[in-house]
Amino acid sequence: MSQAGLASKVVKAASNGMRQLGAALDKMGASMEVAKFTEKLVPSTRFVAVNGVEPTVSKFATFVAPSASLVGDVSIGPNSSIWYGATVRGDVNKITIGENSSIGDRAVIHVAKIQGDFNTSIGNDVTVGPGAMVHAAVVGDSCLVGPSAQILDGSVVGANSIVAAGAVVTPGTKIGEGQLWAGSPAKMVRKLTDEEIASIADTAKDTNVLAMEHAMECNKDYEQYVADIQNWEDMEERDPDYFQPSDESDTDVLGQGAPGRIFDSTLSEPEEGIKAKKSL
Repeated sequence: MSQAGLASKVVKAASNGMRQLGAALDKMGASMEVAKFTEKLVPSTRFVAVNGVEPTVSKFATFVAPSASLVGDVSIGPNSSIWYGATVRGDVNKITIGENSSIGDRAVIHVAKIQGDFNTSIGNDVTVGPGAMVHAAVVGDSCLVGPSAQILDGSVVGANSIVAAGAVVTPGTKIGEGQLWAGSPAKMVRKLTDEEIASIADTAKDTNVLAMEHAMECNKDYEQYVADIQNWEDMEERDPDYFQPSDESDTDVLGQGAPGRIFDSTLSEPEEGIKAKKSL
């Protein structure tokens, strides 16, 4: 045997041995884990403590997006959601967000300390639209803040009100209950109708339902993702008149499961068929 052939065999044998050693170490490490860890497909939300104060999120909160940032003295209530790219930064003062409220994509919630001592309070059933800003202000219950609107330092928005998209509520402005404000600077347009006020609550509920769906998807690990892809491919390719996965059958063919379930125990993973045989 040539030296090259001998070296090739040595390398192959060594690589197999290292692979087996690595698998054994991984198995041993998994058995020693105190708290099991499952790697998700999306990165964790960024929680940042400031001066020892960490954000507090209710265990009943619906959804905090993986790309959202919560910083400092922040409190998020039950059934509320913080969407993709949103920043809630309570570094120099406190931010409170109530129940069933949502902070839209890329929205910014902040506080003030240098030019006035203002915290930020957002009530229940509030929808803050994408790209909006609530800066050191108070937003009452059942309000709708439109996309890219700004509510600035010391402002107070009364309950059951709407701040239209792109509106700029200047510092210190007081908005009464049940009003529509729009423009830059924002001015009162008119009183809201009962139907419009009811629609604010409906928007909050609809957003919460959508948040549940996003929370479920973002919480999936790789195995769940692969299973979803396989199920989708199954539905796309399977004839509706053919055997369906929901149909029950104990029949086994060649260790690959019941006829028609080829996508449930894939041929690319024959070890599943071996397991099935051994279990008989």
